Amino acid sequence: MPRSAPSRSQRSQNAPQASQSQSQRPARGGRNRVEEEEDDEPRDDDEDEMDIDGSQAKRADGEAELDRKAGDLVRLALFTEHKRTALKREDITKKVLGTSSRSFANVFARAQNILNKTFGMELVELQSRNYREQDNAAGDDLQEARNATGVKKKAAIVGSKTYILRSTLDPAIIEFASIPDRHLLDEQAKDDPQGDDDDIPRSYGTIISWSSSDQLGALGVLHVILALILVNGRTITDLDLRANLKRLGLPASGSVTMTSHSTHKSLPIDTYLVQLIRQGYIDRQQLGGNKAGGAKRGRAPAATQANADDNQAWEWRWGNRAYSEIGEKAIGEFIAEFMVERARHHEADDDDDDDEENPAPARGRGRRKNKDDDAEKKLETMLKGIERAAGGALTDIK
Repeated sequence: MPRSAPSRSQRSQNAPQASQSQSQRPARGGRNRVEEEEDDEPRDDDEDEMDIDGSQAKRADGEAELDRKAGDLVRLALFTEHKRTALKREDITKKVLGTSSRSFANVFARAQNILNKTFGMELVELQSRNYREQDNAAGDDLQEARNATGVKKKAAIVGSKTYILRSTLDPAIIEFASIPDRHLLDEQAKDDPQGDDDDIPRSYGTIISWSSSDQLGALGVLHVILALILVNGRTITDLDLRANLKRLGLPASGSVTMTSHSTHKSLPIDTYLVQLIRQGYIDRQQLGGNKAGGAKRGRAPAATQANADDNQAWEWRWGNRAYSEIGEKAIGEFIAEFMVERARHHEADDDDDDDEENPAPARGRGRRKNKDDDAEKKLETMLKGIERAAGGALTDIK
């Protein structure tokens, strides 16, 4: 029999149960009305502040970590520079960055800022040897073409992933700090009284104490060696280098005098040349090798090796540190000023002899000005001659 329809009273009794079951039934999308009402309520402000504080704390910890690594890089750079050796990128990664190798650029920039503001120095990447030789072989024509077209050298080719520390002080500041001052000399004499021992550093009354900071004698020999290489077409055979050093009082059996700050009072000339190779100021390679790469390199020949053929088989060049720290232009000016000053001394001696034989009125300012003008012209002429001897325009530090 068909089921009879419920009466009105039965429908009214079942209504509360239906409404209750509908309220418990989940809405479309899997969420019920109670959850929707809870989502409409605003979140607690404390939770938002905790999220903000947490992100700020993480950011502060990250900045502090970068600053710490930058300080470690500064200390490593100063320690490496004290030994006059180049700082390698792999050493920075191993000793400073660790597993955070991707932060190199950020840490390097922060370390540069510390070095510049605190020490007046900067980290400079050395040129690769292959790039430098290819660029020198290209000559001035390629450089003129680059200047005319506005094309610059590719920075990616220049880098060698090795760095040195270089001063950022203005040359005018260094020159002023090298001027002797009587009051400063008196104060230095009180702190460092002069004795009979030649090893005691002397005071000159200058802000920069050259006598105690650098090996001046060894530094002078280095500049002379760089000058000899430069004016011989940027390369010089071992036989010619030693012959020139012998004329200057440094034979094969000679030695370079060091100050009391060195562990040795003097170094044999061969040992000193090896030290310059290790520091990157000069380089030695075998003649006839592949100069663009793979040329045979080694230690300086021993002083007892007198065979001219063996000596002739090697040649000396500038090292990458000399290009970045000293520069060809500075060495060229050093040679030109020395030669012009020497010529002026000879002329002054001749003038004194003439004055003794033929007394004349006191020289006026006009004659002195003409001499200064002549000296400037001679200096320019001398620099041009050095460029011709070097085989091209002299480059500045890079």
